[in-house]
Amino acid sequence: MKTTHTSSRVRYNVVTLAIGLAVLSYVQRVAISQAAGPIARDLHIPKQQMGLIFGAFGLSYAIFEIPMGLLGDRLGVKRVLAQIVLAWSACTALTGAAWNVPSMYAIRFLFGAGEAGCFPNLTRMLSAWLPARERVTAQALMWACTRWGGAATPPLALLCITWLGWRWAFVCFAALGLVWCVIFLLWFKDDPAQHPAVNEAERELLASSRVLTAHRPGERNWLSLLLTPQVSILVLQYFCFAYVWYFYITWLPTYLREGRGQSPTRAAALAVLPLLFGGFGSLASGLAPKRLPRRAIAFCGFLATAILLLAFAQIQSVVLAMLAMGLASFASDLTMPISWDACVEIGGPYTATVAAAMNMLGNLAGFVAPVVGGIILERTSNNWNILIYTMAAAATISAICWLYLDPESARRQMNASTF
Repeated sequence: MKTTHTSSRVRYNVVTLAIGLAVLSYVQRVAISQAAGPIARDLHIPKQQMGLIFGAFGLSYAIFEIPMGLLGDRLGVKRVLAQIVLAWSACTALTGAAWNVPSMYAIRFLFGAGEAGCFPNLTRMLSAWLPARERVTAQALMWACTRWGGAATPPLALLCITWLGWRWAFVCFAALGLVWCVIFLLWFKDDPAQHPAVNEAERELLASSRVLTAHRPGERNWLSLLLTPQVSILVLQYFCFAYVWYFYITWLPTYLREGRGQSPTRAAALAVLPLLFGGFGSLASGLAPKRLPRRAIAFCGFLATAILLLAFAQIQSVVLAMLAMGLASFASDLTMPISWDACVEIGGPYTATVAAAMNMLGNLAGFVAPVVGGIILERTSNNWNILIYTMAAAATISAICWLYLDPESARRQMNASTF
C-alpha cells in the first residue's frame, strides 16, 4: 500500500551538490584561457606549444573517462567523485608551480586525468536520485549553471590574476574544490534509501530510478553496449559539439585580442557571451514542452549553430559578431541536457560508462580542437576564419547525427531484449 505522506525534498539538495561541483569544474578548467597570456610571457611559450598545453587537459580527460565511469558504476558515486575532486584540486594548485613547457604540459595532463569521470558520475548520481520526469530539467539546470559559472570566470580570473599573479590564482581556485569535497563526504549517500533525511514517500518516488541504475544478473556486457550503433552516433555528435565548444574556453580570448584588436579587459568581457548564452540554451531545452521531440530540438540546434558560425566569420562589427557567436552557443547548448539524458536512456545500469564514452570523445575534441587551431594559425599566418569554418563543419556533422539517433527507441529495444 502506497503512502499518502508528502515526499521529502532531499533529492533537490543532491541536485544542488551536482550543480556546485559542475560549476567548480568549469571555473577551474576555464581559468587557464585568461592566464594564457601571462603564462606564455613568463614561460616563453609560442602559440603552437600553448595549443598543446590547452590540449593536454582534453587528451588525458579522454583517456581516463571510461575507466572512471566504470569505477562509478561498480564502486559507487561517492567514493569515485571524492577521489576525482581531491585529485583535480591538487593539480589545479600545482599549475601555479609550473616552470617551463614540459612541466606545464605534465600538470595540465594530470589535471585532465583528475577531472575525468566527473560528469558521467554526476549523471549517474542524478539518475539514481531523480524520477525520470525531473532528470532532463536537472541536467538543464546543471549545464546552465556550468556555462554561467564559466561565463563569470574570465573577468573574475583576470581580476584574481591581476591581484595575486597567475601562480597564486590557481591555488585559490583549488581551495574551492576542497570545500565541496568535505561537504559531499559528510552528507551524501549513493543509495537514496540509505539517507536518513529521505522519507518513505520519496523512497517510493525514487524506486524506479534505483532499479534503472541497478545491475541485474545476465545483463549486457558494458563493452558490447558501447559498440552499438546508437552509442557510436551519440559519441560522434558529442565530439563534433565539443570541437566547437572548446574554442570558447581556449582560443577565444586570444582571438579577440589579436584577431579583433581588443584590449585584455574588453576581450575578457566579450568572451563571456558564448558561455552566458549557452547557459540559457541549456535551460531553454530543459524547460521546453514535453511534446516537442528532443531529436528535432537537437537537429535544429546544431544546424543553427553552423549557420551562425558562418555568419560570425563575415560580420565586421566585434559586438555583432560576438552576439552571433553567443547565439551559436545558445543553439548548440540546446542539445546538452538531451545528450546527457540519452546516456541514461541507453545506458541504464551502465549510465556512467555510456556517459564516460560520450564525454571521452568530447574531451578528445578538447585535445584536437586547440591543437588543430594552433597548427592552422601557425601555418596560415593567423587566418582565424579557416578555424571558424572547421567549427561550422563540425556542427553540421552533429546535426546529421540526430537524423539517426533515437535514444528512447534504443531504450525500449533494450528493455525488450534479454540482458
